[in-house]
Amino acid sequence: MSNRLGELLVREKLISLQQLRAAQDESKRTSASLGYTLARMGYISDQEITGFLSQQYRVQSINLDDYEVEPDIRKLITHEVAERHKVVPVSRSGNALIVAMADPSNLHAIDDLKFLTGFNIEPVVASEAAIIKAIERTYAAPEISYDSIMEGFEEGDIEVASDEDEMNIGDLERASEDAPVIRLCNAILLNAIKKRASDIHIEPYEKKLRVRYRVDGVLIEEMTPPLKLKNAIASRIKIMSSLDIAERRLPQDGRIKLKLGKGKEMDFRVSCLPTIWGEKLVLRLLDKSNLQLDMTKLGFDKKALDDFQWAISQPYGMVLVTGPTGSGKTTTLYSALSELNQTDTNISTAEDPVEYNLMGINQVQMHEDIGLNFAAGLRSFLRQDPDIIMVGEIRDFETAEIAVKAALTGHLVLSTLHTNDAPSTVSRLLNMGVEPFLVTASVNLVLAQRLARKICEACKGEISVDAPTLKSAGFNDVDIAAGIKVMKGKGCKDCNNTGYRGRVALYEVMPFTDRLKEMVLQGCSTAELKEEMIRGGVNSLRLAGLGKIKAGVTTIDEVLRVTAADRS
Repeated sequence: MSNRLGELLVREKLISLQQLRAAQDESKRTSASLGYTLARMGYISDQEITGFLSQQYRVQSINLDDYEVEPDIRKLITHEVAERHKVVPVSRSGNALIVAMADPSNLHAIDDLKFLTGFNIEPVVASEAAIIKAIERTYAAPEISYDSIMEGFEEGDIEVASDEDEMNIGDLERASEDAPVIRLCNAILLNAIKKRASDIHIEPYEKKLRVRYRVDGVLIEEMTPPLKLKNAIASRIKIMSSLDIAERRLPQDGRIKLKLGKGKEMDFRVSCLPTIWGEKLVLRLLDKSNLQLDMTKLGFDKKALDDFQWAISQPYGMVLVTGPTGSGKTTTLYSALSELNQTDTNISTAEDPVEYNLMGINQVQMHEDIGLNFAAGLRSFLRQDPDIIMVGEIRDFETAEIAVKAALTGHLVLSTLHTNDAPSTVSRLLNMGVEPFLVTASVNLVLAQRLARKICEACKGEISVDAPTLKSAGFNDVDIAAGIKVMKGKGCKDCNNTGYRGRVALYEVMPFTDRLKEMVLQGCSTAELKEEMIRGGVNSLRLAGLGKIKAGVTTIDEVLRVTAADRS
């Protein structure tokens, strides 16, 4: 129907032939329908397409925004069928079901709906964009109401002994299998996915139990369940992640895998920590579908990306990625491995834990309790004929020494370190006991990174900022004189009234130049190395942040929050 629709629109002079060809190319690239693509590219409005189809097929057109689909009508066509045929049930009249369609000439869809529902199908026309929006609205999961979940609890449902050690395993199992507890735990997990949280914190205190989500790097309080449920919730989460519910004195780690339909899976990495008031649970959400492996989309500027790609394309040497926990180091390393992953290359990784599974890469989970640590894993890799080795983290001299030797004997080694910026990585390696001449001989490049929240596109607007504020943020007089457009989000439904939605990485990419190697051998300080790095044209984390402010991607407050000022 798409090609015919395009020809008819050109014939009626509603679009030009050039616009049709451009839309056809875009439609092939995105796999979206031609009508939807034409409207999205602004060549024709939704209303014009709907009116044209209505006239062409002599079928009534409707505005779906005016209709609220009744639950008994919605049940007649499943969400999956509605998405497959791009249809929405509107109403029922006797033995006829009125269905909104983007393509009323699609007899296959009409026959399928007739067979599935048992009704005669009467099509009406609506634009595809309106139908997609209506499907999302009609089949959206109902808002989770914690109050309705808590209604299932009776005062005497769960008894918590005054001395926690007196509660036996049978009590814990019965409490965790209570229907409202199960619903509450499911709601906590599903709501975290819905709100794009990266972590869930379930924290018991003396007189309060609270649940917090980390959304775009910032913790927000979600709810405060009754304190008496702390053992039941902890036990339920531990059962879901196959942990020992009888052990409440030692930390435990586990994993939950949820199936969300349409083949999508979500993993939760569970960490259980005994505190003085009970067990604190932290769940890290791992969504493989959101893993960005395309390096060009991570937020690198051109020079930084060129330097990083040069370093990982070398046949040997070390590439180190530094930053605190949750700064996106894993994503950067996985994107590098994805680019290097070829059939003629043997790649092995030692990780703790393995967060995402990558096809074609040999990933090994570390187990400290049986002696399989990074050093032991790295030693084994060198007997496995490797080309590229990734070590989750260099924590001690033993691991650093083996990694350096591997880098000097013809292997490319990727790893992470916990340091504040790229130049201080050198000091960290020297403090571990690695000799300066080995650092200069093995390290190709050091990359430091942070994640800053992005301004919400839906409520983004320009704000005025005075010169002293810009100056204190780090902008120079030339930038200020030229005029800087500073953007900020006002707060809306899309961003939960925060003004931010999503995150962008800030990178400090320091290639090990001959001059820097010379300075390391001379014993120069971290501050001197940083001065030389900036002199060589490398943007520091703060300068990378200022670049994102000028591009309207993030705010001054956010850059000041995640980066330290450069010493002048």
